[in-house]
Amino acid sequence: MEKNETDDEPCEQCGLCCRIFGPGITPTISNVYIWMERGRTDILRWFLAFREDGEPLSCADLGPEDLCSVVTFEMRHPQTGDYVTVCPFLRRVAKQRYLCGIHDVKPEMCWNYQPWIWGETYFNRCPALRAQQKRSRRFD
Repeated sequence: MEKNETDDEPCEQCGLCCRIFGPGITPTISNVYIWMERGRTDILRWFLAFREDGEPLSCADLGPEDLCSVVTFEMRHPQTGDYVTVCPFLRRVAKQRYLCGIHDVKPEMCWNYQPWIWGETYFNRCPALRAQQKRSRRFD
């Protein structure tokens, strides 16, 4: 969600997608492996891995050799085990501006989420999507 001078991405960094969909973040095995390689226990501790036997284990306690038995991941509060209500990595930097606290290693699903391209009508509160729709109407 962090934007730099060369990005063509129209994201306006409003934080809506992260606040609405953030609790449902599920990293890939590749994401988890990268976090392990970089020693990012600050990220890993927010995820539980469920292995083939159904046993949950904190991703902070996994080793790369354990990843082959992981079936799925879920975001959970590291102290309570409860589901989270907002992405814990979202950082408010202004009244209506948010940045991703783990932008350089954020999960693949976050990198790929682009409602302004997909035209997700159920997510019509996205200012980037609304701006894109206005631009499209001008050229119709």
